[in-house]
Amino acid sequence: HLFGLMHEEQFITAGAAKNQFTLAGVLSAGVICYDIRFPEWLRTNALGGAKIIYVSAEWPESRIKQWETLLAARAIENQAFVVAVNRVGNDPDNHFSGHSQVIDPLGNVVLDAGEDEALVTTEFDFDQIDQVRGSIPVFDDRRPELYE
Repeated sequence: HLFGLMHEEQFITAGAAKNQFTLAGVLSAGVICYDIRFPEWLRTNALGGAKIIYVSAEWPESRIKQWETLLAARAIENQAFVVAVNRVGNDPDNHFSGHSQVIDPLGNVVLDAGEDEALVTTEFDFDQIDQVRGSIPVFDDRRPELYE
């Protein structure tokens, strides 16, 4: 999904397929910035087995609360980890304040990198995904015939 307000169509082309890959033995998915406003797209990746959803983004400070809320929602509804990296710095029209995050399948922020450039690490407890998916089986309870 390209974000028209930042004229992304002038610089990049929209993708046409899922970006799933295995990293360190864990099935993962990669999405970009604006994609987190489309829950059905991230659900498609989670249904494909992704346990971590990576988000690379350029969310301006003026919408940082939306960034944080949408990331938590995507983690909760997909019962997956979300690893989200956001730009810091400025362009002529925007200030970007980072807040790269790792969010667990319950929506808890495990790590927030703050407003400055940073290199941070964390560990994942993948058993948490199985526990959450076992206690609240949203994937089993879906009714896709109602959604389109």
